[in-house]
Amino acid sequence: MSRLQGKVAIVTGAASGFGKGIAAKFVAEGASVIIADLSAEAGQAAAAELGDKAVFQHGDVTKSADWEALLKLAVDKFGGLDIVVNNAGATYANKPTTDVTDRDFDLVFNVNVKSVYVSTNVLLPYFLNNKRPGNFIQVASTAGIRPRPRLTWYNASKAAVINATKTMAVEFGPHNIRFNAVSPVVGSTGMTHLFIGKPDTEENRAGFVSTIPLGRPSTPGDIANACCYLASDEASFITGVNIEVDGGRCV
Repeated sequence: MSRLQGKVAIVTGAASGFGKGIAAKFVAEGASVIIADLSAEAGQAAAAELGDKAVFQHGDVTKSADWEALLKLAVDKFGGLDIVVNNAGATYANKPTTDVTDRDFDLVFNVNVKSVYVSTNVLLPYFLNNKRPGNFIQVASTAGIRPRPRLTWYNASKAAVINATKTMAVEFGPHNIRFNAVSPVVGSTGMTHLFIGKPDTEENRAGFVSTIPLGRPSTPGDIANACCYLASDEASFITGVNIEVDGGRCV
């Protein structure tokens, strides 16, 4: 298995959930991966599980200095950078929109949207100045396409991610820098209890899952497979798309 042989990737939020699944898939396909996360303990454990081709770096995705450190690590340790997966995300608890606080709003727009802004501001000059092909993959959400009530500003943040991805795909296509997004439907991650507004149990997820034609939540493996395709040379003519990995939810 070598669809990503020789490629170097940064995956944010990769200590757990979808991000960990993406990192594991990339390593299995031959890539070297920098696991970026706020949790040092979980991030180091994830890197240790994946072996010599993975390394952990503490990273706050909203800070330019942390992205600069991630780029330096990629260049110094692995000789360059090819793929950036903006997976780290945040939400507030499911609630009436009139109960959303400034802190809730700032959280979802900083982690979900500003992170993409900062990562591209820091990393695009590297690709442009070195005339090196680049590949940005954003993990968005079906919430940005077919929103559910009571998560208004989370939904809006993911819609912004999808729109920004498409816009940059057009702008930087002539430089052979691709931008794509992947939109999961609800899965079982560290944020699921916030989306559904109650503990993450099979019974409590049932209402969400009932709207998915294929009848199950998304898994880290589902998201990792889609990201792997977009990261590979098989997708060299694919840019500006948002792949809905949702079991038919958005149909």
